[in-house]
Amino acid sequence: MSAMAAIRTWAEMVKFSHSVFALPFALIATFLAASAGSAAAPTAGQLGLIVSCMVAGRSFAMTFNRIADAAIDARNPRTALRPLPAGRLTTRQAVVGSAIAASVFVASCWGFARAFGNFIPLCLSLPTLAALAGYSYAKRVTRLSHFVLGAVIGFAPVAAWIAIDPASVGVPAVLLGGAVCFWIAGFDVIYACQDVDVDRREGLHSLPARWGVARALWIARVCHLATAALLIALGTAAHLGPIYWGALTVTCALLAAEHSVVRADDLSRVNLAFFTLNGCISLLLGSAAITDVLLN
Repeated sequence: MSAMAAIRTWAEMVKFSHSVFALPFALIATFLAASAGSAAAPTAGQLGLIVSCMVAGRSFAMTFNRIADAAIDARNPRTALRPLPAGRLTTRQAVVGSAIAASVFVASCWGFARAFGNFIPLCLSLPTLAALAGYSYAKRVTRLSHFVLGAVIGFAPVAAWIAIDPASVGVPAVLLGGAVCFWIAGFDVIYACQDVDVDRREGLHSLPARWGVARALWIARVCHLATAALLIALGTAAHLGPIYWGALTVTCALLAAEHSVVRADDLSRVNLAFFTLNGCISLLLGSAAITDVLLN
């Protein structure tokens, strides 16, 4: 396989387009942190480093996860055609991709120290990479792996806030991180409903495998109710305006729609709930919150 073909296959495996899930929330934190400090908005350099950290960190996490789960994926009909189990990408190529992504992540964190005198992102870079890698093994030891994933991704907006203005980290940053945590955990529970039989056969822990699809879907609903409550609290704590509140109203409707299209006896529309609706939620809420911050 040529180098370009390997890069294209690796990009397919890590699904760059799915960065849309967490990136808008990190950008919300970036603009809120800038407005809480002395600047009206983050600089282009800060925005570039935040985007670089998010894309590189997610690419590392996805690649590491695919390497760790390659053998399990090969025995799962739903995932057997992924690049690694299908043999379209070698483990060595995946490891190289993972190392490059990790290096870009650390370099981007260093950029905050070099350009802005903030060494905290650099100090947190290796522990963050360890947490991103550790999630891949959570399902082997705890049925709460969905919340481990939520916590790891939920740290992203908090980390972005720290990178921009660590002195102003407070309640809004925690509320935003918590909202992302429960949002991610909720739709990861929904996604895991597809693999109940495989998880049980492989001895993997997940809420659907432990308590069944119907109960797991109720847990996902509770998670997303918590997400809505935390986003309401964020709007109040951060003094966001009508654009945010309007987008949040639509977000709550989209979350309700997400649960209406997935039922215990019909999982055929999980991808609609997982990819389309959640992508709409993050883009809508992110653009609305940032617009509100800039206008206020």
